[in-house]
Amino acid sequence: MNRRVFLAGAVSVVAGPLAVRAQQAGKVYRLGILTPGGHLGSPVISNLLPLGLRDLGYVEGQNLVIEQRFAEGKLDRLPALARELVLLRVDALVAASPHAVQAAKDATKTIPIVMLLSYSEPVELGFVASFALPGGNITGVVLAAEHTMAAKRLELIKEAVPRAARIAVLATGEAPSRTQVQGVEKAAPTLGVKLVIVEARDADYDRAFATMVAERADALLVVASVILSTGRERIVQLAAKHRLPAIYDWREHVEAGGLMAYGGSVSGFTRRAAVYVDRIFKGANPADLPVERATTFELAINLKTAKALGLIIPPSLLLRADQVIE
Repeated sequence: MNRRVFLAGAVSVVAGPLAVRAQQAGKVYRLGILTPGGHLGSPVISNLLPLGLRDLGYVEGQNLVIEQRFAEGKLDRLPALARELVLLRVDALVAASPHAVQAAKDATKTIPIVMLLSYSEPVELGFVASFALPGGNITGVVLAAEHTMAAKRLELIKEAVPRAARIAVLATGEAPSRTQVQGVEKAAPTLGVKLVIVEARDADYDRAFATMVAERADALLVVASVILSTGRERIVQLAAKHRLPAIYDWREHVEAGGLMAYGGSVSGFTRRAAVYVDRIFKGANPADLPVERATTFELAINLKTAKALGLIIPPSLLLRADQVIE
């Protein structure tokens, strides 16, 4: 089943009545990327965005220069990093996460900003006037509201591990993380589970997992976060070490050995961002480019991991999965 569907407010990014100029022959475009995560492991600044741009005719070192700035989990660094990118006179700036978008927004009112938001509301955050007509220098791609997706993940991990009475929630200090925690807190009583909220500070995942074990958690929900995505491999390793069945937001976590994931696709997410960057490079005004929202999602399950945990995934859950790794 194909769940990778993106809708744009009222107008498609690639088919709108936009007056764009032809790509200038011989021009070298400069793209800035700002993320609160680290250099290693961040899905947005991996090869996915450059690959998406390559498909559209941009090659690093030829007609494209990419300037990347990483906050390494230290959110207070983002404003200075955003200003650095503005001083480099980038032609467009991709910002991943609400904190990065806010820093970019504060740094420039003229450079086009392409936001990548996992489960945040750009209108409520004041980034755009509306999905259909952003109205400023910001546009981009977003997923569903945080609390809705987090509650659904809690439901899915409980379905996969019916015996789970205590479920740990690995969170961060970000506002979207707090919203997700609130969402699972509302859903927990209905599912008959108690939550163990653990905040990962300074990427100290060993300490976070030690707390989960001490609190006798039976399963784990990892909130959607660019910061936590940076530590993806370590989190998956620790979940396996402590035999904690875990659910994540991105399918890529499952491909890295995680048990389950429910959400969007990193590759689809970043490739849509590449389309926005291309349109802006060709002269489109971000004020007129509708913000896209992913309306359907994918469920991925790793049966190898389930077997290693001694877990039998219910057939009803497997039938709903979009990807099953055996």
